[in-house]
Amino acid sequence: MIFLLSSITPVILFLFLIYNKDSIKEPPGLLLKCFFGGFLSIIIALFFDKILRPFGHGFITPFSRSVFDAFFQAGFPEELSKLIILYWLVWKRKEFDQHYDGIIYAVFVSMGFAFVENLMYVYDGGMGVALMRAVLAVPGHGFFAVVMGYYFSLAKFKEGAKKVEFMIKCLLVPVIMHGLYDFALMYAGNSSDNPLLAIMLMILFTMIVIRIWKLGLRKIVLHQQKDMDAMVNEVKAD
Repeated sequence: MIFLLSSITPVILFLFLIYNKDSIKEPPGLLLKCFFGGFLSIIIALFFDKILRPFGHGFITPFSRSVFDAFFQAGFPEELSKLIILYWLVWKRKEFDQHYDGIIYAVFVSMGFAFVENLMYVYDGGMGVALMRAVLAVPGHGFFAVVMGYYFSLAKFKEGAKKVEFMIKCLLVPVIMHGLYDFALMYAGNSSDNPLLAIMLMILFTMIVIRIWKLGLRKIVLHQQKDMDAMVNEVKAD
């Protein structure tokens, strides 16, 4: 029970923080579908991982192996699987009518993924792992989703070439963020015989985490402002 609580608590806290910022609340049923859809995204990610895994055999140096694992066995499969579920569940829903909605839905999908991943890691690694994931991994998944949802909404409400551009960005930008996050950790782990390099990589990791948080928070504010401006314009029009 303690492992279950330690896995779900940071997820619930992040969901509450994001949900609480929504000016017009989304249907609970749809949010639950997104959350449980995140469970399904784990299976999709494992499928993509199985396809990509054989291509990693040629990456044998610590650097190249870390790049492959971070971007092509973690970042790309995981973010693509979340995007597939997000698109499937909400793209055509009439409730998806504000810019901030994309962020809400993306975060609920991502937190479903993070919860299942948390359970696997925490049951294997114990409370120390639970604490580290609560502070780093869960917010990481959350802010990757914020950025995905930011561009997902822009794609929803744009037409023509811009729609395509933003759809590409709603996958590409989170993949890059996720890959850089994992790369710094993985390469540091693979460079344990070089303490100076490991320290430099942990400094890089800290900078990446700070940058991810700042970027995510800024994207939230931007979409909140877009929705507020839209509501003000509607009132003026009336």
